[in-house]
Amino acid sequence: MGKAHALAYRSASAVFRLPVQPALELLADVTADAAAAAARDLGFARSTGDWHALVADSQVDAVSITTPNVLHAPIALAAIAAGKHVHCEKPLAPTATQAREMAEAAQRAGVKTQVGFNYLKNPLLALARDIVASGELGEIVSFRGIHAEDYMADPATPWHFRMDPAGGGGVVADLGSHITAIARFLLGPISEVYGRLETVIKERPESAGSTRMRAVESDDIAHALVRFARGCVGTLEASWLSRGRKMQIEFEVVGAKGALAFSQERLNELHLYTAEGAANRNGFRTIVAGPEHPPYGAFCPAPGHQLGFNDLKTIEMRDFLLAIAGEPAAGPDFREGWEVQKVIDAIIQSSRERQWVRLT
Repeated sequence: MGKAHALAYRSASAVFRLPVQPALELLADVTADAAAAAARDLGFARSTGDWHALVADSQVDAVSITTPNVLHAPIALAAIAAGKHVHCEKPLAPTATQAREMAEAAQRAGVKTQVGFNYLKNPLLALARDIVASGELGEIVSFRGIHAEDYMADPATPWHFRMDPAGGGGVVADLGSHITAIARFLLGPISEVYGRLETVIKERPESAGSTRMRAVESDDIAHALVRFARGCVGTLEASWLSRGRKMQIEFEVVGAKGALAFSQERLNELHLYTAEGAANRNGFRTIVAGPEHPPYGAFCPAPGHQLGFNDLKTIEMRDFLLAIAGEPAAGPDFREGWEVQKVIDAIIQSSRERQWVRLT
């Protein structure tokens, strides 16, 4: 993810005309040697094995955090205290309490923030939100969303930071935060949840090739029934055990007069259904991304040539840089990251208590 951020900062100034130009000044990693190697590979001017030195450095104006979740809050709070703008990968913090502290600290300091929900930067998601807001689908009836991958499906995959209870939830935070952010982006606040979390693989090797096993406390699969503040209902699902799935972020929005369907595995297509015309010719039609869906045209003048993951990250960094330059912030900022984490925390609480939890 650190590489993705570095590439995106470099690409943003090439793809877009920006009022500020990012310079890759200082890179931190777990050791000085690792940092020096990464800095050479990614084009940073300097490196350090100490993140404290990075956030205190006078030549650094903005900090990107791509560490394990447990370090998000301490690094962000130190950077904010030093007057730096902060971009932090999702989930923003292990708990909503920490996320709130980060959001409020940034507001007091007057710095700009961004959370790495890069899938929200897909031009077709902006179109989907516009279609919902326009009333073209009629009153929204339901939402169904899933983020499933298979990178933890092998029981021999070793225990790592995503399973550290100090870092918050397991898949409900790691992947569930993405589909939660998309649900909120399209339909607005979630007011109530009923969640169920499952730990399927109870222990994993301590490290790669180790015969010593370590207990797993985090969830592998998450399901939640949700009610949106607008009145409709929905479901959210997350799994990192879904064999064969590499990037199954999918959603359906159903309205009284139509529906939308999307899959991140075909991220340049949005499917729209409207209940009109002859019944024997009715069905979903495919909208293919093109210059008519900004900012696609900044990358390519021809439709159907497709954007990718790193392009979405480039759009994300453009929006962060524009916010730093004083233009209206597109977000999602730390306050939105806090709102998403409140949903995640409520799902965890609901699963533990086996009851509906209302968000406040």
